Amino acid sequence: MSTTTEHDTETTSHGHHPTPGDYVQIFGVLFLLTAMEVGASFIDVGPLFLPLLIILMVIKFALVAGWFMHLKYDIATYTQFMVGGLLLALGLFGVVLLVFSDAVQA
Repeated sequence: MSTTTEHDTETTSHGHHPTPGDYVQIFGVLFLLTAMEVGASFIDVGPLFLPLLIILMVIKFALVAGWFMHLKYDIATYTQFMVGGLLLALGLFGVVLLVFSDAVQA
């Protein structure tokens, strides 16, 4: 009896993990966001196209990192590293766009 109780306390101490139903819900949301990205490429949204894609990308990144990489249930330091890396990548992407914007428009 004591081994069962010890095992139960060990599994609950690791925290909550997503259920298969959670993964199906995340799949649905990711599918919808991807459909929005593809749809935006067929609809002329003008200058909002790139910011819209970046916003959708960040949302999808947060969902994948939070659920599939289990950052939602991990210590905050790991999440801070991921967010920091994302912000650095977005900053670099913005700088490259500004530097080469003349080459793209030409």
